[in-house]
Amino acid sequence: MNMMKKLTGITLTAVMAVSLAACAGGEKSGQESTQGANAGTKAGAVEQIKARGKLSVGVKYDLNLFGLKDPASGKVEGFDIDLSKAIAKKIFGDETKIELKEVTSKTRIPMLKNGEIDMIVATMTITEDRKKEIDFSDVYFMAGQSLLVKKDSKINGLADLNKNTKIVTAKGSTSTTNIRAKSPDTPVLEFENYAEAFTALKAGQGDALTTDNALLFGMAKQDPNYRVVQETFTEEPYGIGMRKNEEDLVALVNTVIKEMKANGEYDKLYEKWIGEKPKK
Repeated sequence: MNMMKKLTGITLTAVMAVSLAACAGGEKSGQESTQGANAGTKAGAVEQIKARGKLSVGVKYDLNLFGLKDPASGKVEGFDIDLSKAIAKKIFGDETKIELKEVTSKTRIPMLKNGEIDMIVATMTITEDRKKEIDFSDVYFMAGQSLLVKKDSKINGLADLNKNTKIVTAKGSTSTTNIRAKSPDTPVLEFENYAEAFTALKAGQGDALTTDNALLFGMAKQDPNYRVVQETFTEEPYGIGMRKNEEDLVALVNTVIKEMKANGEYDKLYEKWIGEKPKK
């Protein structure tokens, strides 16, 4: 009788152990299954933009030829704007499904990283330091840093800068770093954006304004009392900035750039805004 009880107890214990193991295994399997499902449902950057129904792009509002807002109409126009519309058209088949948000050299990367915008199309030079924070497209425009001066100015290049000449530029730009390296004795005054820097130049607060020549041409077009010095002293490859780990969006943007260069649309865009065909 005692032997029977012992055998029965052993059997029940074994059955319970098997049942608990099965339950634990089933729970684990369920968790793995749920995790797998969640991983599979995370949409890529392009799909998230499609789901939202619009592409949000950070552009400049103060740079003639690239991104300039008309105070009367509120319309923003320029090279960067047209390129952004081409990207929106690639995603949606409709270039109007786009939201333009104003950025400056100082605010553009923080706005991208905190999710306010999907990409930066704002005359941003590709640099190694910036590549540590964000990803870039292929180069879409090659500029070179130069100087904007009054038409009768005696400044014709870096050799004419010294401790008695003042340079104005925008905060957060590579222009400040470059000019200080090229002409360390020259005082540099920084302003919030290039519109303010140009206003300061016209008010006599500086002798020259420095940034990429492509932007300076736009300023000279606005005010024919100023000219762009012929000398360039850097190469400034512009790229479209996107958040890290959004390879699908980077690939799509690069496809747009390549297609536009292949079908002639890029040349038309360049000539429309810069006034000449791009150098090959």
